Amino acid sequence: MSTAELKQLIEATAISQRETDQIVKETALQMKETDRKLKELGKQIGGLGNKFGAFAEGLAFSSIARILRADFGMEAITPRFAVEKGGEGEEYDVLAYSNGETNKGMIVEVKSSLDLATIKQMKRKMENLFRWMPEHRGKEFQGMVAYVEGSAAARQAVLAQGWHLVHVGEDLFELKNPPGFVPKIYRADAG
Repeated sequence: MSTAELKQLIEATAISQRETDQIVKETALQMKETDRKLKELGKQIGGLGNKFGAFAEGLAFSSIARILRADFGMEAITPRFAVEKGGEGEEYDVLAYSNGETNKGMIVEVKSSLDLATIKQMKRKMENLFRWMPEHRGKEFQGMVAYVEGSAAARQAVLAQGWHLVHVGEDLFELKNPPGFVPKIYRADAG
């Protein structure tokens, strides 16, 4: 190989190296942008999940309140009960209790999608209940999990913990038209 050929090979290699370096830089920038977009998408999905969870809680509340009053004698029923002490806090989807002769309480967790992570979350809430609400130490509390959909394994796990299980199903909505209500009729020929 001549000196001129060797010089030409070195220059070609240097050009190729610069092109490779440029491709690596562009790829790194694209990867950063992809990571940013994935993080943003994750936030959006998380926000959507939170909104759907709040939606499920809102839809289920009237049915759960009815069950808590009729089947368990609860007098006070509060949705989205939050407690904070010393910079820490806990939130309960539903806190219900009654005083006097009954003197019992119920913690309800509402899930749009029941999974095994719910069991851990609910267990923590039940085990720390009197730490957060010492004013209820004289009451006996029970747990309840209400769900829209969930696996058989998760349902069995809820029952194995000794918690009540409520399925938010087809009787969730009721028709509320007043007597004598006349609906508006739409016809194709009405112009």
